[in-house]
Amino acid sequence: MHFCVINSKTIKYSIVILVVAILLSLTINNTTSAQVFFGYSTKILPVYEVETEQKQVAISFDAAWGADKTQAIINTLKEYNATATFFLVGFWIDKYPEMVKAIDDAGFEIGNHSNTHPDLTTLTPEKLKEEIAETNQRITSITQKPVTVFRCPYGAYNNTVISAIEQQNLMPIQWSVDSLDWKGISAKEITQRITSQAKNGSIILCHNNSDNILDALVMVLDYFTKHNYKVTSVGELIYFDNYTIDRNGIQHQSV
Repeated sequence: MHFCVINSKTIKYSIVILVVAILLSLTINNTTSAQVFFGYSTKILPVYEVETEQKQVAISFDAAWGADKTQAIINTLKEYNATATFFLVGFWIDKYPEMVKAIDDAGFEIGNHSNTHPDLTTLTPEKLKEEIAETNQRITSITQKPVTVFRCPYGAYNNTVISAIEQQNLMPIQWSVDSLDWKGISAKEITQRITSQAKNGSIILCHNNSDNILDALVMVLDYFTKHNYKVTSVGELIYFDNYTIDRNGIQHQSV
């Protein structure tokens, strides 16, 4: 029979490490995203979804290339009394300022999706700041409203990126349901992906100019209407203060 002898110093050290890990995984500053200890480092997380008992989901459309379907998306959303968030890239805003105004006039939320759609994790701090600030300015100059939410291109982020976003008073937003509409899949496949994964508090990722988004959007909104879900913008779903975010990126309202 073999015995493993552990001295008291090792035990105390292990307990301290365990306690620190638990505290870091549960603790969050309500003005920043989740800071979660993953055993070797602290990672700051954006919001992927929201814990809520309400039958509510947020639908979002990233806009970087093309705009010919955007007005039809707006019209369809209004027909179903739904709202949404449009995350806009700077060069898209420059090319389609009338569509930015149309989105805003329809009462929909406009979020920042960077200026040139780069992988933000590869940029210098100065360039990163420019990517965020310049698009904020472009949006505000048209809407006369502050921007409050940001989505990273390609969903790529690290601690430096999330910190830079928050320093400009923006809430970093990811997603929990990926429609994969950009892959050219059918409207039925897009709908099945969304409706099979969506639940209370889901944030849904779509694109404003994907091949079959118009047909899919009608089916998706039909589904949510029949199942008594409220479809809203991201800003209507998330909490901007008094919240925590767990290690899965789920935002919880603090008691």
